[in-house]
Amino acid sequence: MPMARAKSGTVPKRSMIGTNEDMSNGYAMYPIRSTPNVPSVWVRIAAMQADDSKAELSSAADRLAYARALAGYASPRSAARTFGWNENTYKSHENGIRQSAGLKEEHARKYARAFNVSLAWLMTGRGEPKGRDAQPELVRIIGRVGADAGGAVLLAFGDASYDMAPMPPGGTTKTVALEVNGSSMPMFADDGSLIYFDNQKVEPTPDLIGEICAVETEDGRVLVKRLQRGSEPGLWNLESIVGATIKDVRLRWAAEITGITPPRQARRIIIRAEDHAA
Repeated sequence: MPMARAKSGTVPKRSMIGTNEDMSNGYAMYPIRSTPNVPSVWVRIAAMQADDSKAELSSAADRLAYARALAGYASPRSAARTFGWNENTYKSHENGIRQSAGLKEEHARKYARAFNVSLAWLMTGRGEPKGRDAQPELVRIIGRVGADAGGAVLLAFGDASYDMAPMPPGGTTKTVALEVNGSSMPMFADDGSLIYFDNQKVEPTPDLIGEICAVETEDGRVLVKRLQRGSEPGLWNLESIVGATIKDVRLRWAAEITGITPPRQARRIIIRAEDHAA
């Protein structure tokens, strides 16, 4: 049976009993079987769905779970790991533990910004989740580039808490950013700029020839270079803005740069990890 798309302030009903959290094609689906493996918040949300009438999200904990699902995070753990929050702390907020007075503003503001919802709605339930004061959707700053003429990217790995930046126009769920450190890309991206691309990990295609791209070489180097044809099919030349061209390399993937934020603006919008981590 097809599901109805979630309306603002309501929880979409699910046609089948299940025990797993899921997000599919913009529909939020919640488990409704009460088992020891299902967090109580999912049982509470399902319990509000006794009929087809509009289901109110009466507590900040319920609204937080709903906001997280709307943002595309299938579980509290995935959201906590993405934003560098303490997982147990976040789960306690979503489960409503020790929140008789509601969600504290300092936490609500952080979650509203991360999940791109209205702070007023998250705290009080008034208005709509995507009201006029909704916070901008954020993307990860996954590394830094430009410290040397080679154009190498220094990536953040493991469970590191990422710096974040607002989603650029036309961004997608795959969009990520690099912060430029240094002056190896003059007239393209100055020191302090943000460079955006879609982290899809697809092989280079002919339409990318002549474009500045983020690429990964066969030996694992991630670089920002202008892509050109190599001496034979499957080989590529990587032109530097400053420095020598790297010739005839094989690439695992290439992604076109989709946006650049200049340094002055970037300084205003970057959210450092220490400012959004719990």
